[in-house]
Amino acid sequence: MLLGKSLEELRTYRPALPVAPDFDAFWASTLDRYVNESEPVLTRWDGPLETVDVFDITIAGYNNDPIKGWFITPKELNKRVPCVVIFEGYGGGRGLPHEWLFWPSCGYAVLVMDTRGQGSGHRRGDTPDGSYPVGNHSPGFMTHGVESPETYFYRRVYTDAVCFVRAAQKLSNVDPARIIVGGGSQGGGIAIAAAGLCPEVYAAMPDVPFLSHIARAIEMTDGYPYQEIVTYLRGRRDAVEQTLGTIAFFDGMNFAARAHAHALFSVGMHDPICPPDTVFAAFNHWQGEKSIEVWPYSTHEGGGVDQQLKQAQWLRSLLLKGE
Repeated sequence: MLLGKSLEELRTYRPALPVAPDFDAFWASTLDRYVNESEPVLTRWDGPLETVDVFDITIAGYNNDPIKGWFITPKELNKRVPCVVIFEGYGGGRGLPHEWLFWPSCGYAVLVMDTRGQGSGHRRGDTPDGSYPVGNHSPGFMTHGVESPETYFYRRVYTDAVCFVRAAQKLSNVDPARIIVGGGSQGGGIAIAAAGLCPEVYAAMPDVPFLSHIARAIEMTDGYPYQEIVTYLRGRRDAVEQTLGTIAFFDGMNFAARAHAHALFSVGMHDPICPPDTVFAAFNHWQGEKSIEVWPYSTHEGGGVDQQLKQAQWLRSLLLKGE
């Protein structure tokens, strides 16, 4: 069923930004303290793929934690090409190399970030979160360390994303001025954060993005993962203000309001996981040139493989214009 506001209302829906005092100072301090821009470590992957070169990559993430990933290029690439940095959906990890052949098939490099602590769901992962203090929380990641912005799980994840963007600029045969971030659901939310934190990002492709207009999401949907926050607050009735205060530092609207890259969003109008209100809230705050693909009858799959083709066409057109 359709959720929330009509499409006509959503076109101009621009709610107030979540209040996060010293948002910019918090993130400047986080990146200054926890980002070590050391050289990525690459090991050639020995597998059966003959049309691409595949590297197992390790990048120093938040607090120097080693974060795994894949770096894949067209075979024997001998020129600089744009690089698409991909972030994964909730619960998923970097998976296996043959899952990421679309962008190399389009002639680009792709750098896939393994989401720390995840990868036991739809796609396997290889990066632990590390030994960080964690208070009481609902099962999952949405209230993991939610006692404060300093301890919240997504502080580490968003910082890892910044590290991957900056590492991409150092990789062989990558055009450092053409770094594109993308991903679906949680990956879309991470892409929004990366674009807001990294002015060097050229373009962003948040697909049915999660982690935006979170206070509205937990009012609208009983679906997970947002329901993790509801479950937590059902048992911690005294923690509503503090919890929402922490989450405001990680809300996609705040990052979108600071993002100036070109952007192509997507939304499924029947999406019960990332309701359209939450997607348009981030889209309408985005500061750069932007467009959005609306899939009228889709749920959380959005445009699926059709959206991939839309992204490839949009990116090719953007690059040909040379903006």
